[in-house]
Amino acid sequence: MTFDRIIDRCGTHSNKWDMMEAIYGVRPDDGIAMWVADMDFAPPACVQAAVEKLAAHGVYGYFGDDRAYMEAITWWMKARHGWAVDPKSIFTTHGLVNGTAMCVDAFTKPGDGVVLMTPVYHAFARVIKAAGRQVVECRLKNAAGRYEMDFDAWDAQMTGGERMLILCSPHNPGGRVWTAAELRGVADFAKRHDLILVSDEIHHDLVYPGQKHLVMANAAPDIADRLVMMTATTKTFNIAGCYLGNVIISDEVLRKRFAHRMMAMGISPNSFGMHMATAAYSPEGAAWADELMVYLDGNRMIFDEGIAKIPGLSSMRLEATYLAWVDFSGTGMTAAEFTRRVARDARIAASHGVTFGAGGESFLRFNIATRRALVVEAVARLQKAFGDLQ
Repeated sequence: MTFDRIIDRCGTHSNKWDMMEAIYGVRPDDGIAMWVADMDFAPPACVQAAVEKLAAHGVYGYFGDDRAYMEAITWWMKARHGWAVDPKSIFTTHGLVNGTAMCVDAFTKPGDGVVLMTPVYHAFARVIKAAGRQVVECRLKNAAGRYEMDFDAWDAQMTGGERMLILCSPHNPGGRVWTAAELRGVADFAKRHDLILVSDEIHHDLVYPGQKHLVMANAAPDIADRLVMMTATTKTFNIAGCYLGNVIISDEVLRKRFAHRMMAMGISPNSFGMHMATAAYSPEGAAWADELMVYLDGNRMIFDEGIAKIPGLSSMRLEATYLAWVDFSGTGMTAAEFTRRVARDARIAASHGVTFGAGGESFLRFNIATRRALVVEAVARLQKAFGDLQ
């Protein structure tokens, strides 16, 4: 299968593979990189063809006439998610971390509180703090290995100084696909506390069989006046290096505020990313994404079954994403001890749970979007590293 192809990423300026020794002490020659959230797979052939066509032309000027790009986005969202998007509501940013930063800049002021449901993607807190805003951590409930929302507790936390809520849907790192009722609850929470709701849905195509992602714009159409949607091709098609994301705002007032900040920052898209995204959002790209999820589902089962055989470890069952969230609390070990065993003994670079905020302290996050042989090898190494617990 295509996804079993061996692609050596070492020495290619890959953050995931070329930086893991400096950060985790895991050498790339005998280590396994399972931290950064990109995949070890080549993108669909249609994306590669678009890049090759652009390279063959040999002139790399400013991108213009974005009609095909906009049509590809609107087609994808309608065909894959049942979401009708007006092209005039679409902004293109340099990825969704940049999109998040732009939202924080456009819709909050220094000192304002920004609510995160933690543990959650670590870049959110980094951006908020760097902008001089306050991170407000609303902790998710871990209900028998599955995250749930706790609105009563969160209501009690609010002080009136919060201005924004950032939702990760599907959830990274817990892998939850939020239900319609949960999304409705988030919308109502945002209304009660007069919060701008930024819904980061970058993982919305990476949903496993039996699950269905619901976009927030469809789950709560009545909050359009406070809703900002964020989507991207980058996670789905493994093209994160093109740094391209979409911030989609249907409300005219919010749209004008965001457009003003985009203009002030002088942000415009790169041509390679535009061509890649246009090619990806196509029937050929859709077929590839479907095959990808079948393959990842196999990796998920192998990884979870292997983790379940190690006493004291438990992996949250993924409903979406390729980021396995493993709890080590049952081992009785300190975070320093279990992270040392994973890095030094198993020679695996995995993301430290503490970086995802409150509730992540006993976890590590493992990226399983790699060829199956490496997932099998990673499981074997973890079982050996914690063999004394057998």
